[in-house]
Amino acid sequence: MNKKRVIPFFTFFCFILNVYPDQHGKKLTIEWIHSEEAQSIAAVPRYQWLENNTAILYDVRQPKKERTFLGFDPENPRELKPMVNLSKVRSSLKELVHDTLTVLDWPRAFDEKGEKALYIYEKDIFILDLKTSVFKQITDTGEEEKSPRFSPDGSKIAFVRENDLYIIDLDRNREKRLTRDGSETILNGTVSWVYWEEIFGRQDIGYWWSQDSKALVFLRTDESPVTKMHYVDYKPIEPRLITQRYPKAGTDNPIVKVGVIDIAFPRVKWVNLEPYEYICRVKWHPDHTRFTVQTMNRAQTELNLYFIDRRTGKNLGQVLRETDEAWVNINDDFYFLETGEFIWQSERDGYAHLYRFREDGGLVNQVTRGPWALRSSGGPFWLRQSVVNIDEDRDLIYFTALEKSSIERQLYRTRFDGTGLDRISVEDGVHRTGFSPNGEYYLDTYSNSSTLPGLTLHKRDGTQVHTIAEPRPELLQGLNLQTPELFTIPAADGFPMPAQILKPKDFDPNKPYPLIFHVYGGPSAPTVFNRWQGSSLFYDNLLLERGFLVVKFDHRSATAISKKLENRLRFMMSGPREIEDIVDGIRWLKSQSYVDPDRVGIWGWSGGGSFTLNAMTNTTEFKAGISGAPVTDWHYYDTKWGEFAMKRPQDNPDGYDKTSFVKSAKNLHGRLLLIHGTYDDNVHPQNSWHFIDELIKENIMFDMMFYPMRKHGFEDKPARIHRQTKMIEFWDNNL
Repeated sequence: MNKKRVIPFFTFFCFILNVYPDQHGKKLTIEWIHSEEAQSIAAVPRYQWLENNTAILYDVRQPKKERTFLGFDPENPRELKPMVNLSKVRSSLKELVHDTLTVLDWPRAFDEKGEKALYIYEKDIFILDLKTSVFKQITDTGEEEKSPRFSPDGSKIAFVRENDLYIIDLDRNREKRLTRDGSETILNGTVSWVYWEEIFGRQDIGYWWSQDSKALVFLRTDESPVTKMHYVDYKPIEPRLITQRYPKAGTDNPIVKVGVIDIAFPRVKWVNLEPYEYICRVKWHPDHTRFTVQTMNRAQTELNLYFIDRRTGKNLGQVLRETDEAWVNINDDFYFLETGEFIWQSERDGYAHLYRFREDGGLVNQVTRGPWALRSSGGPFWLRQSVVNIDEDRDLIYFTALEKSSIERQLYRTRFDGTGLDRISVEDGVHRTGFSPNGEYYLDTYSNSSTLPGLTLHKRDGTQVHTIAEPRPELLQGLNLQTPELFTIPAADGFPMPAQILKPKDFDPNKPYPLIFHVYGGPSAPTVFNRWQGSSLFYDNLLLERGFLVVKFDHRSATAISKKLENRLRFMMSGPREIEDIVDGIRWLKSQSYVDPDRVGIWGWSGGGSFTLNAMTNTTEFKAGISGAPVTDWHYYDTKWGEFAMKRPQDNPDGYDKTSFVKSAKNLHGRLLLIHGTYDDNVHPQNSWHFIDELIKENIMFDMMFYPMRKHGFEDKPARIHRQTKMIEFWDNNL
């Protein structure tokens, strides 16, 4: 009996090994930074393990038109076999859609056997048969199909159309509608903005297949209580109004409930849960007869785990409750064992560690312990999944953690009883691993601050078997890049804040340089890592060429070291507690012979934009700053994120007052450039409007750059190039 539990893992990068013909003619410019060549330098293969312990690799070393899926067998790693005939793939799709396929992209999903790939073209669902290299159109409607996913056995697809949940039986080519009340405000199997952004990590996860492929658990969301945000698109001759449901701090959330449907008899059984505010996670039990639901209260200080009967939807009772005086973090380290026990991540001792529980919620033992935390090595920082493999046969759990260093992500293993902790990864830096289903092999994406990423195959004990993608430093020839120096900066009480500095090539330690401090500052969201830093490194090197020093450091609540440090932000996030560390760090830097204390700038985006305003309105340490897409007052941000530390405005008026940069705007010190997209559906432009209005009232001069119809992340290349050009111009003129 195979008793290994491997946590599904997919890399989110691509890899290019092309040697470009004129390496020595390469010039570091903003345009080049956003070129395909620059973006590909640090990329590694994307992959997915299959149930037969082979993998699919997406090799982008080839020109775009030649990119394909490659079969990878860890038992024979040197041989990569194309899985499709590209010419046939293109021809079959050309017969079905208007657009000619030029690039075979990574699909929405593969089935677990690696026989089919799922795509959406022109709002309809298509399946690519990897055996025949032929596309088949699955839906043909005038409506958009969303969130398609294969059933575990690959025989069905579930998807959402007009906010109702559907399935298609692929063998019978038969479509079945599972819900019938979808509307503008009723969402079945898809999620509202606040769930998409804050709970499921910018993924539309609104339903879950049972492992026997015969049932679905889904979320039904009623958005009617949620307040509306409006945007105006002025680009058409007749401007259009765009509306978004967005729950602001202290206002009503969407009403979300859980239903379960047996496919053969599609009648919804609704789950009765104790009073709750958020549905945080849903997970099927391996026996298919039950599933689990995690709920959280409005204050986010309690998280409850329930077992639910599949047949009736009956709540079988609370199994576990996590509490925290500040807030409980959601995580994805929850795994059932064949013994009937389960593994669970908790921060109950102040650090993120693993615990083993009986099925009734009784504690068996703490699995990991110590003054360090488990941390994932990729994905959004607010999604926490550190366990990468559970081997019941050998009594071992594999996970990534900070035990060696808070700026690294290393691979460890330990026994179920907590003994035998062992570091598996060898190189200093950040390791991101994905295990084969049988747990015998893993793929490791690795880099450090001066080493480009590579991809290697290892046996479960860490022994390296094969290098799939070598780092290619030759692609950097001619750029004369400087890489970060890692160090620590002492806070006033001695706390060592992780830091990095970039210095010009001709650096003179006795010459005072202007300095730019780049900050983010969110709770457990560090900016300092011992890993390759990609495009930001290229941009920072442009600043070095202009004679600036570039520094990052993380205040203690941002380091991800412990829940204890996070909890300092209770009732006062992005406020005076974090700024104390930032001021300590800046003053220490100003005391160094190589820093000009009168020419120090600060910049950041999103949370970093907020900290920039904090620093420039509540201190006098900075001559200039750039604030991008900032939250200027927590009243304007969403319930889930804003309230976890701040709680509701009606419950914490003093905290909201002391963290409002709108109220402190009159104290602006130094020259400010404010940047925002007019269609930012995350941090609404309203934040900047209110801040600007206060500056106008006080007759305070500032610079402003707004980008029409750009969202929070500035997805288009022209806007990114323009933004960075504007930023450099600002630094040249004001620092």
